[in-house]
Amino acid sequence: MDAWPIGVFTSIDAGLGVKLEVAHELGIPTIQLHAPHRQTRTPENAKKFGDQLDQLGIQLTCVFGGFEGESYADIPTVERTVGLVPLSTRAERLIEMKEISDFTRHLGCAVIGLHLGFVPHDSSSAVYREVVAVTRELCDHAAGNGQSVHLETGQETAQALLEFISGVDRSNLAINFDPANMILYGTGQPIEAVKLVGPYVRSVHCKDAMWSQSPGETWGREVPLGEGQVDIAAYLNTLKDIGYRGPLTIEREIPQDPDRQRSEIGHAQRLLSELRTKILGS
Repeated sequence: MDAWPIGVFTSIDAGLGVKLEVAHELGIPTIQLHAPHRQTRTPENAKKFGDQLDQLGIQLTCVFGGFEGESYADIPTVERTVGLVPLSTRAERLIEMKEISDFTRHLGCAVIGLHLGFVPHDSSSAVYREVVAVTRELCDHAAGNGQSVHLETGQETAQALLEFISGVDRSNLAINFDPANMILYGTGQPIEAVKLVGPYVRSVHCKDAMWSQSPGETWGREVPLGEGQVDIAAYLNTLKDIGYRGPLTIEREIPQDPDRQRSEIGHAQRLLSELRTKILGS
């Protein structure tokens, strides 16, 4: 596959991401998939979905985990509810991520991803060590399935994420870089961040956002690609500089307005295609 194929974040039944039909209608050749509900993650359904992808000529590049009870209502709620960090749900969610890894193996995909949650700032704390341990356990399970684990950026600064990856010390742990999340969470300038974590970037999201007036305390605002403060052209040029050649996966989460969602994904597809031609000359 050529460098920088366009992708889109999709779902089967979990509500996040557009339906596969939208990717097909727009002629988008790659997808990331939000893992379907637990009861539907069967080998039979994996085969059925894989056959559908083959028929449409679409490549699956990553399956993202998500969990019941997660909420992105505001930053403090994310800290309490998202990922493998919250203690009350950690053990059960680790089991579920392992199940998602197994389901992903049936799909023939070599990458799983997730929002790990807010890793504690104090790397000497017991909670930090526990999150390192649970991440190692997930990475080891994924390795048994021939998979990498991609952590999505957002909740940590780039430097903190680098230190965490170093502490986990697993060769199959990498980054799904989302530039808008750095702005939405107020954790750093996305272009500088991608330069810093570049050696670990194995997948990316293409999303745009505006800074909040109180970064890190209140949400920034997600906007259509090219209308925010990421600077998408600079972002792609930096991806070129770090040697990234994988999919440019569009993420636009407005499922409550599917017509606008489809329209804005189409706009993002055209913008990325134009920039790809300018930057790569192809």
